[in-house]
Amino acid sequence: MSIEMHTTLKTVPSSPLRLSLNIETVDILFPCFSLNDFAVLCGSSAVQSIINLLCVRAQLPFQLGGLESNVLFVDGSNSFRLYDISSIAQSFELDPKHVLERIFISRAFTAHQMTDLILEQLENATTTYDTKIVILANPAQLYMDKDIPKQESHEIFLQLTHYLADFAKRHQVILIATHHPHYYSKNYYSKKSSFFNQVLCTRADIVASIKKINKRPQFILEKHTSFDLGKAELPSPEPTLVDFLEA
Repeated sequence: MSIEMHTTLKTVPSSPLRLSLNIETVDILFPCFSLNDFAVLCGSSAVQSIINLLCVRAQLPFQLGGLESNVLFVDGSNSFRLYDISSIAQSFELDPKHVLERIFISRAFTAHQMTDLILEQLENATTTYDTKIVILANPAQLYMDKDIPKQESHEIFLQLTHYLADFAKRHQVILIATHHPHYYSKNYYSKKSSFFNQVLCTRADIVASIKKINKRPQFILEKHTSFDLGKAELPSPEPTLVDFLEA
């Protein structure tokens, strides 16, 4: 496994409330998420595997790199995978039923529903479910609907991302949004996607992506307020849930 970094890593925050991926190669480059972080993970299937892993790891004790926390999952792309979460829980020798009961899911099927979930309900849900981590699964997808006027979708999304960046800090949570920048690469939505990708990455404290470089999947840390940027090779040519758990 090779790891490439631009410079040495900066100091990892001393707070016990940190969430690590526990992927050996990546952890050297990117040790953890910390409270107050607004992060964006770009990519497709591999990013979903990481999100599934985080849903379980967030529930682990502090000493194992977890948060001892419930998870709030706001799903904008119908991407929550119950069986994948259960498999990861079993690999940690945890009760899958108990793990799933600690993941609270809100689904949005339209841009209006996503806006309402974030601006009107997220604050109360974070308190009610006593969570230290909020995951937003591909929120930008819903704002790329052809039926929404361009100016309207842009204005709402700008407001939304400003709110999210502030929310993570005001409520002392880790907020992670996923984004598939090439999800609509061959049709009407390709040009619209670039705007939402740029807005998300500008607002975020952390931006990471998974891309193939020389046919090898790489975890690329593109933006961080504390750690130095760079890339780390993932464990296999085609990263799977098993790879992430065995790394």
